[in-house]
Amino acid sequence: MKNNLSPLANSNTPLSPLKNSQFKWLLTSNFAFFFAMQAQNVMRAWLAFKLTDSELALGVVMFAIAVPMFFLSPFGGMMADRKDRRNLIIIGQAAVFLIDLLILILLQLDLLEFWHLLCSAAIIGSAFPFIMPARNAIVVNVVGKSNLERAMAINMGMVNLTRVLGPAAAGLLIDFAGAKHAYALGVSLFGIGLLFMTKVDSSKPSQDMKRLSPKDSIVEGFTYIKEHRLILILLMFGLVPMFLAMPFQNLLVVFAEKVWDVGPRGFGFLGAAFGIGGFVGALWVAMIKDTYGHLKRMMISVLAFGAALFLFSISPYFLLGLLLAFLANVFMSIFNTLNNTSIQLLIPDRVRGRITSFLMMSFSLPLLGTLPVAAVAEAFGAPFAVALASALVVLASLLFLGLSSSLRNMDKNVKEGRDLT
Repeated sequence: MKNNLSPLANSNTPLSPLKNSQFKWLLTSNFAFFFAMQAQNVMRAWLAFKLTDSELALGVVMFAIAVPMFFLSPFGGMMADRKDRRNLIIIGQAAVFLIDLLILILLQLDLLEFWHLLCSAAIIGSAFPFIMPARNAIVVNVVGKSNLERAMAINMGMVNLTRVLGPAAAGLLIDFAGAKHAYALGVSLFGIGLLFMTKVDSSKPSQDMKRLSPKDSIVEGFTYIKEHRLILILLMFGLVPMFLAMPFQNLLVVFAEKVWDVGPRGFGFLGAAFGIGGFVGALWVAMIKDTYGHLKRMMISVLAFGAALFLFSISPYFLLGLLLAFLANVFMSIFNTLNNTSIQLLIPDRVRGRITSFLMMSFSLPLLGTLPVAAVAEAFGAPFAVALASALVVLASLLFLGLSSSLRNMDKNVKEGRDLT
């Protein structure tokens, strides 16, 4: 890959990765892609709920995405280490664009049915495992490991900014222009993200990978995690808030429609508040001068997330709910950014795609968790389901810290991993 760094690009400033022209192309592509993804998540939830009038249907759609995502992630990670990462992203994004375009056509013709959403969700869930590991792994190829922590925080902030714009745009467009125009926005942005990704330089795989068969490559990834306990612990710890509480994002439509009765506009504002919080949290990580002490910040943020989410679930007022949704994702974003960055700093590049694919598997588990949370919400109400999940987040996080000596010694290992570069 070409070196696109300016003389100041290696300076230790929060925004130094932005001096890299290739990183700016990647960031622009990511912005369009994740904006579309966030908008379409809102649209799928809205359409599923309107087609079925069932909370359980929301969980079923997410389940259809999560199952192929979980099982195909190891293959996607293997491909990200063996093939050109940029080209892998382009192929996967093209598949997502085409299937969403088909759903848009069905919607425009008033032919869309719930099973169409399920089928498209399954196809998208099959494409994401090949897009996401390559998309995460290519960051270090673009900026180098010395700028990785800043670049990941900037990228995470941008992703969370799309959580503001995507849900807000989808919710407001549903309200003012209708679902057809809102869905068209997401499809257009998927196409724009695909176009910008072609501007990023190719990312050639390690020559060592070519000597391994695909099967041996996957086995090597699992073996690496087995032999590096801290990586396994961080992957599992990252699941705690994601699996138990993040499914509440897919229940926002229920809070908007049944708890506070604020309609699609309120639904869009809830998603926007959630996204603004994520942006603020990631930006805070990018701006901090002391980049050590990850564990303390991770524990404070995950416990604060659980507390804010519990208060959200019992809030009788919509405006208070907006504030609590904002605070919950501030803390959630801090935790996720620190957790993911710690993993990236600890691993060598030759296994980066495969380890990132395990992050993708962990991302799919919260989607699987949406089904039981949605089932509890349908049986006992969304507030009870979210309150129960948030309480379990706090309990599970404290158990992780108390039972894992590897986690308690994490900061030392992260520092050593950074100093090796």
